[in-house]
Amino acid sequence: MKRRLFLKGTLAGGAIAVAASAGLLIPRTVMAAWPKSAFEAKNIKDALNAIGGTSTATSSGKIKINAPEIAEVSAEVRITVDADMDNIDSISIIVEKNPSPLAAHFELGSGALGYVSTRVKMAKTSNVMAVIKAGGKLYSAKKEVKVTVGGCGG
Repeated sequence: MKRRLFLKGTLAGGAIAVAASAGLLIPRTVMAAWPKSAFEAKNIKDALNAIGGTSTATSSGKIKINAPEIAEVSAEVRITVDADMDNIDSISIIVEKNPSPLAAHFELGSGALGYVSTRVKMAKTSNVMAVIKAGGKLYSAKKEVKVTVGGCGG
């Protein structure tokens, strides 16, 4: 009985591999477009222009950023953005003092909740900015996150 299961699994895996290599199975979500120029931007204005076509974002109290006051491990700082807005197209996370400020960008489908959670790498103590694109306009909120050296509180 185990041999039959093994053979079925091997044949199914082989058929999927052949279909994928022939181009019959294309992962559409993996091949989605991403804002390459925004991630390559070296300053916030260029990143905002690439994301929303403007270098200014209106401050909004409807955007909440949940991030630690002090990040002891700068390689993985957990950031959560929750926006109580309608018609959100995308949510971006910008770390002002990183060499490439755009740390994360999420395109949302229609009807999706304005909520994302991720981990970002921070070079040093900096403002973390959440940028929401909704209705063709950019809205933002920011929070300072202090990065300690080696987790020693310094």
